[in-house]
Amino acid sequence: MPETRSARDPRLDFFRGIALAMIFVNHIPHQIYENFTSRNFGHSDAAEGFVFMSGLAAALAYGPKLAEGFNRQSFGKIWGRSWTLYMTHLVITFWVIAIFAGGALFFGGDKLLEMNAFGPLAEQPLQWLIGLASLTHQLGYVNILPMYAVLMIAAPFMIRLSQTAPLKLLAISLVVWASAGMFRLNFPNFPYEGGWFFNPLSWQLIFCIGILTGTAMRSGKRFLGVHKPVVITAALWLVFSAIWVNNTWMLQNLGPALGSLKDHGVPFFLVTFDKTFLSLPRLLHVLALAYILSMPFLVPQIAASKAAAPLRLLGRNGLKIFAFGTVLAIFAQAVKVVHPGGFVQDSVLVLGGLGLLYAIAWVSEWMRRKPAKREAPAAREETQGDLRPSGPALSLPRLSLPSTIPVVQPEIPRRAEY
Repeated sequence: MPETRSARDPRLDFFRGIALAMIFVNHIPHQIYENFTSRNFGHSDAAEGFVFMSGLAAALAYGPKLAEGFNRQSFGKIWGRSWTLYMTHLVITFWVIAIFAGGALFFGGDKLLEMNAFGPLAEQPLQWLIGLASLTHQLGYVNILPMYAVLMIAAPFMIRLSQTAPLKLLAISLVVWASAGMFRLNFPNFPYEGGWFFNPLSWQLIFCIGILTGTAMRSGKRFLGVHKPVVITAALWLVFSAIWVNNTWMLQNLGPALGSLKDHGVPFFLVTFDKTFLSLPRLLHVLALAYILSMPFLVPQIAASKAAAPLRLLGRNGLKIFAFGTVLAIFAQAVKVVHPGGFVQDSVLVLGGLGLLYAIAWVSEWMRRKPAKREAPAAREETQGDLRPSGPALSLPRLSLPSTIPVVQPEIPRRAEY
């Protein structure tokens, strides 16, 4: 099927498609294909990229309507998107429960009910149900959309401030991130103690940087210009991180040595690899990756190439693919618990699942495009999930986009614990 052309930077769809594919693969643990995703080559993973691109896309989609100030229409669209994310999360959660319950009931997979935070179902069923609806209890691998929905509530204010006082927005965001880390501030968890795995107070920083990037793109600028010292530093950090996470000696010595600084009064979120509070090493890694990929060398041509069209197709249908991908991955988890199988079964689950996600994106695109032939030629406004340019075509500069996107689950330890 011919690809729909648009004036938007093709890297947004390309990298989002890559991220969605990685999310799906990473959500099926203990199979060979997960060894080739981005989390094996640095301190960050797909989650940071997902949130960064979500902020960037929000600024591109809703920025024009907020350029002249707050208005009811903008709030309605953005908060409506937050509601859509909440409802999508509940539907995904419902299917996760149904799949695991079916595996336990009909195929002897009782172990499924001990995985992915299902414990309170047997111990405190009423509290468990309250927690699911109120987002205070989130099942494993189904916990990034709640954080995203919360960030979208704050998005109108962040986008508007990025247009009027970008450095002020960045300063406020940094203060919130640092305060969350210093004082362990988080959203409440129920019925368990603790807080959200993806702490919105910490993750708002990478969302904010995405918004600042998107706002700069809208005005034909870069939020951070091309500076040779920054390019060299970012590249060296990426190379060093890739070696670090694949070298046994460095894993056994550098990580603990860095973490030991906590004993000397250094805040933990600055020297550990904590995901909940978006620790500094993770943040610096994804920002370095985004910066390097924004350089006008080869990446734009690859992203716009014919060979990359399937990934762009996945990226243009982001929320649908994320939702279906999560459900398919949970189904694959259940299959592997009931019947561990081996390489052939894993290949069917992973590669077959990716093929099915492509088919879903293809059908979704076809259904969306067909009635468009009968519509007036006026450009439709962009929405957060499937962006379409409104008004005159934009010439967007090449700017920072990460190559990865989310894992939405505590990482399975690889080689060694930090």
